Amino acid sequence: MNQQIIVNILGADKLGILSEISACVHDKCCNILDSRHAIYGTDFSLSMIVEGTQSAITKLELQLSTLCMQHDLLSMIKRTSKHSKQNLEQLIHLEFTGEDTKGIINQVAQFLARRHVSVSAFRQKTYTSKATELNSIKCKMVLSATKNIDLVIFDEEIKLLMCKLGLSGKVTHNEIKEENEHIESW
Repeated sequence: MNQQIIVNILGADKLGILSEISACVHDKCCNILDSRHAIYGTDFSLSMIVEGTQSAITKLELQLSTLCMQHDLLSMIKRTSKHSKQNLEQLIHLEFTGEDTKGIINQVAQFLARRHVSVSAFRQKTYTSKATELNSIKCKMVLSATKNIDLVIFDEEIKLLMCKLGLSGKVTHNEIKEENEHIESW
């Protein structure tokens, strides 16, 4: 039976480092099921879920640790249960921008948690606005909610919160399509 691990690697972004990491996974006969990579200045962050036999995963854990030590990378590896697609019934895309004040993300996160809305993806950027010369924030979130969430009420409440925080933005949403639903593309 196959096993899975979550791998997080942080460190200096060097040419070819992703190639070395993926070659290590391949050499140990494992498979990358999902991954995310980002560059922050001169550093990078890599998160991935890897699957393989128990023996292959054990060998990979040792080899990745060695590789990370050789390249002065910080790594964290954790065994996990079976990776499966999220059971999403509704996706909500939330984008907002405005003056960056203390506690904005905390207030938005608390608002979502109280409504049992999960954050599936999150991207935030802070910058100095050329127009106002103030520290500003730009944020994009992909949220997941059960079909019990009334999206009309959610939209009204999130707009009220954004106005209260002095932020502008937009919220869009769509229901996840059924597997047997006919969809045409052109």
